[in-house]
Amino acid sequence: MRYAAAPIGDLRWRAPLDPIPSDTGTVEKAAAFPPRCLGIGSAYPTDDESEDCLFVNVWAPTNATVKSKLPVWVFIQGGGYVANTNAYWDGAEAVEKSGHNVVMVSFNYRVGLWGFLASERVRDDGVLNVGLLDQRMLLKWVKTHIASFGGDPDHVVIHGASAGAGSVAMHLIAYGGRNDNLFIGGMTESLFFPAQPFVHELEYQFDRVVSQTGCDGVAPDRQMACLRSKDVAVLQAANYAQPFPGRPDPPMPLFYWTPCVDGDLLRDLPYRLFEKGQFISVPVVFGTSNDEGSVFVPDADTPSDVAHFLRNNYPLLTANDTTDILTHYPQLPPVPAHKPWFPTASKAYGEATFICPTNNLLSSYPIRPPQVKSNTTAAKTFPFPSSSSSSPSSPSPSSFPSKRTKKKKSRTEAEAAGAAAALYTYRYNVRDEATVARGLGVPHLSDAPAIFGPGNVPGQEAASYETYNAAVVPLVMGYWLSFVRTLDPNVFRAPGSPRWEPVWQEGGDAGVMRRLLIETEGARMETVDAAERGRCGFWKELGSGRMRQK
Repeated sequence: MRYAAAPIGDLRWRAPLDPIPSDTGTVEKAAAFPPRCLGIGSAYPTDDESEDCLFVNVWAPTNATVKSKLPVWVFIQGGGYVANTNAYWDGAEAVEKSGHNVVMVSFNYRVGLWGFLASERVRDDGVLNVGLLDQRMLLKWVKTHIASFGGDPDHVVIHGASAGAGSVAMHLIAYGGRNDNLFIGGMTESLFFPAQPFVHELEYQFDRVVSQTGCDGVAPDRQMACLRSKDVAVLQAANYAQPFPGRPDPPMPLFYWTPCVDGDLLRDLPYRLFEKGQFISVPVVFGTSNDEGSVFVPDADTPSDVAHFLRNNYPLLTANDTTDILTHYPQLPPVPAHKPWFPTASKAYGEATFICPTNNLLSSYPIRPPQVKSNTTAAKTFPFPSSSSSSPSSPSPSSFPSKRTKKKKSRTEAEAAGAAAALYTYRYNVRDEATVARGLGVPHLSDAPAIFGPGNVPGQEAASYETYNAAVVPLVMGYWLSFVRTLDPNVFRAPGSPRWEPVWQEGGDAGVMRRLLIETEGARMETVDAAERGRCGFWKELGSGRMRQK
């Protein structure tokens, strides 16, 4: 289904608009996944990608009605802001395993050149960060229309994977933390923080695009009109990565197009906004896989290979910075099928880009959240209650705070309310023997098949979820569905699974950070050790300055 008008022609690089109503009165069939948005490097034309791509998918119980008011799970797919890589993930099993008590939503948004072209010339005749604005448009669509599918527009939990997880963080800090009541909770799976450039640092990208498309010969104030007049194939031919200024080739930067600090939607570097408390404080689940960097980094043979790769992706890093990085990340024990310094490259990049952003953002929440009590008996007896079951000790979605409170809060009131936001984090370390044998450990998004169910996440499958890791699936689904339904992962957790304790933080970094460790053998709470938190503090310093592109 369309959630926004086709972003073509004059609507390129503009904020999304409502769909144009059909004047034929015909009903369109919506029984298959729509085309994805055009990604970086894709040939055009292509069978499954299109510029006309702003579509939404909804999975709802067949017996849901406008009065059902079921919790809504909105999934924001990943792809490094350069592709829609999770467009075909299937939400049907999650709805079923919830006892038909959840409505699931997924959607496409503009990426690469189409979603994140940046320049002052774009600002003058268009809008920056339209890929993120597409996401907010979808959330507004949900607010308006999800009741027609049985969903509660006042109980929406947003969940993202990789760049989708980074997008969740962007919506927490959007407009300086302005709460537009679009969601009441968030979940991030491998929270992705790439380079976060300012607009003036991206003029070289725009110059390259206008040159390659033949728009460099027109006046600067007409260049956007020129780009909008070009055929899709001409623009898509310019939708690729090049080395960042001052950096050699190869390797190419992994993520060439990203959101930028535009002074409006994103008013400063994300780390700074979280540090200043300019974010919406709602209950969150943040987590990562154990070996986040292994599928991204080159097969490094020497320390110089590691430094070269990091500087090619973060070109503001200096030689002194990479020396410091290698001090924090000495050579690690070898892994199968890789050169000696691959494990170090994997750990450094994985922590810099995924694991430490997760830890550091949680440390930005200034007040220790209260321990949330859940009914253990209810959790063990009803891990996946049916829509007809009820328990006086099991909260219903309508018992949680929602938009219905109309009073606008002051900043002080908002901070006080935020103190009650429960925080949960996890480390996913479920090992697939075949993946470990390839030297990848527990890589990026390894948790996806457990969250959505095996067979529902093309591109992220592992056969072990059907055999020796099968027991992990109901454990993980139980926690995630419970959080979507109640903002607490414990209420409807699977029988026998341990209580997931919230993150206790006494005065930020001085406190003890606890997280759930999920392994093949089960789950247990662990403390984030001081060495990891120290490394994350190191990346946080760089992330507020030189961990950006130029």
